[in-house]
Amino acid sequence: MACADSKIKSISELAEIAAELRENGKRIVLCHGVFDLLHIGHIRYFNQAKEHGDILIVTLTPDHYVDKGPDRPAFTEVLRAEALASLGETDYVAINEWPTAEETLRAIRPHVYAKGDEFKDIDNDPLGKIGKEADVVREIGAELIFTSDIVYSSSNLINRYLTRNNEELDEYLKMFRSRYSLDDVLEHLEHMQDLNVLIIGDTILDEYQIASALGKSSKDPILALKYQSHELYAGGALAVANHVANFAGQVTLLTMLGEHERYEDFICEKLDDKISPRFFTRPKGPTTLKRRFIDSYSLSKVMEIYVMDDSPLPDSLEQEICAELESIISGYDLVLAADFGHGLISPSVIKVLSEKSPFLAVNTQANAGNRGFNTIGKYPRMDFFSLAEHELRLETRDQLNELRPLLIETGNRLQTKISLVTQGSRGCSLYNPRSEFVRIPSFQSNVVDRVGAGDALFSIASMAACMGLHEELVGFLGNIAGSLAVQIMGNDQPIDKQSMRKYITATMK
Repeated sequence: MACADSKIKSISELAEIAAELRENGKRIVLCHGVFDLLHIGHIRYFNQAKEHGDILIVTLTPDHYVDKGPDRPAFTEVLRAEALASLGETDYVAINEWPTAEETLRAIRPHVYAKGDEFKDIDNDPLGKIGKEADVVREIGAELIFTSDIVYSSSNLINRYLTRNNEELDEYLKMFRSRYSLDDVLEHLEHMQDLNVLIIGDTILDEYQIASALGKSSKDPILALKYQSHELYAGGALAVANHVANFAGQVTLLTMLGEHERYEDFICEKLDDKISPRFFTRPKGPTTLKRRFIDSYSLSKVMEIYVMDDSPLPDSLEQEICAELESIISGYDLVLAADFGHGLISPSVIKVLSEKSPFLAVNTQANAGNRGFNTIGKYPRMDFFSLAEHELRLETRDQLNELRPLLIETGNRLQTKISLVTQGSRGCSLYNPRSEFVRIPSFQSNVVDRVGAGDALFSIASMAACMGLHEELVGFLGNIAGSLAVQIMGNDQPIDKQSMRKYITATMK
């Protein structure tokens, strides 16, 4: 038996080895997967697979392509490869170079590709991965087989025995799993595609200037930074629209750009192709840009500069926006007001939104650019709102008292169907006047950047609320979107359905 280290090869090495084995008349079987927690189900799977050939090759998904939820994989690709190589059943092991096995199949060209029995229903694979791999199996003239034995889930075992969750989250997830099935939750996610969504809100460009700290300037009491690189992201209502577009049906965006420093080409390039944009123009002003200076070592934000014009809109432009809204608003199931307080959503626009929206979801963000004047109370009514705790406390002018009565009072006053407030590491709380107050703990995530997490939560939770889901489901889906968003720098990419499905599946197993 070969030692474990000698079994581990690169994909290119395996391709050469496999070619030589075929020339020598050996029948090659390939297995592929994550294999995060090696268990008896895997061992029986390998045993059955090897019965169909002479040589068993096992390839595994590399760490950066594992999308099974928070803190996954539990074991690094090196440790997973070493564990697989230690088994007597395996002849060769490799860490894959791609997210799926399609190119691996073409490189190794096995006689047999073996999958577990749980993958047998190819037509019911929501991501279509097995179907694509089956196509390649036919392309290379190989045989696709499915082993049949005891089935365990690595995600289930990790969640039960290797969880990094705190006790509160573990207890909450046990309760949630007892109330909702995985299939039902995933089905709700699919039904979001039935929604036609109108988004109105401020465009914000987030510029990240990455720099290393040199120290205090020798002449002035300021921090000196050495420039390294910079990135530009599509934020504000642009980010909300991109999140929504990955789930909903028709998506329209009404927003405002500047007459100069417009960035329209960049914005159109960053918007999802599904989005129909309508750009209004602020005369004489720039497109709002927030330039943040980031320490390259810690990724902490050192300072930010706002490039914007926050003066009142001309009456003619305000009337144009209202007329556009009134002409199209009835054609949508859901209207999202992504209100960052930078001028687009004026009192006249709010009047149209409050009176004409079929289902109105609102987020009013308090930031340095609006100095706390942009609070949810400027809307007379809405169906759903999502706020951070400090934004709710600004609205109620209450820094000290318990959150629950503040949320209940605000929700009742604004006639909401569901009200949601995020509480950072403490999760989120929701209020439905027809049923109850619900608190959902924070999910574990590798926090890279919190910018945009609230927008992601607002986007997904608004659609869930519009569908009439229970507030617990609204908060659960919103929390997952927020947990995914904090793992992304800025608004580099939107939350997508596949990542949501993977996170939900891993969390509920």
